[in-house]
Amino acid sequence: MISDKIEKGHLLIAEPSISGDLSFNRSVILLADHNKNGSVGFIINKPLKYTIQDLIPDIKATFKIYNGGPVEQDNLYFIHNIPDLIPNSIEISNGIYWGGEYETTKELINKGKINKNNIRFFLGYTGWEEDQLETEMEECSWILTKNNYRNKIIGKSASHFWKKQIMELGGTYQIWSNSPENPGFN
Repeated sequence: MISDKIEKGHLLIAEPSISGDLSFNRSVILLADHNKNGSVGFIINKPLKYTIQDLIPDIKATFKIYNGGPVEQDNLYFIHNIPDLIPNSIEISNGIYWGGEYETTKELINKGKINKNNIRFFLGYTGWEEDQLETEMEECSWILTKNNYRNKIIGKSASHFWKKQIMELGGTYQIWSNSPENPGFN
């Protein structure tokens, strides 16, 4: 399950050792892009208190908004699994797509043709400069795994997602799955 080669579409699971980091503590990140210039991803398990209608009142839906990461948190991004409905989408991998035509997306949501299992919205993203992610991997900040959920990851519940990923790793990671979010509270 653990992977050695960083590729877009893989998941980054925060190591228990980065527990003091507010942005990344217990995060699971979907890598949307990785190349020689750097990497981009979205934290997929940190819902915010907002819905899409809270941010864009003319969208008549209550899809949750997620904290995608600390970069450009004033911008809205989305991933989806319906490229046949949303033109100009960029494939990440395994049937997961990034972005596309916003007006078409808004119209399809309002017509009820897109549901919460098809799309996930994020404020901000996570980004790494050239070689930065590789350095963080060497420092054991992240565990890299394949996305076994493929495009169904979009509809997965964020509740306990990090814990589930850690438990699936087995071994010594299982001990960490039940640790308190802040070890100081233990």
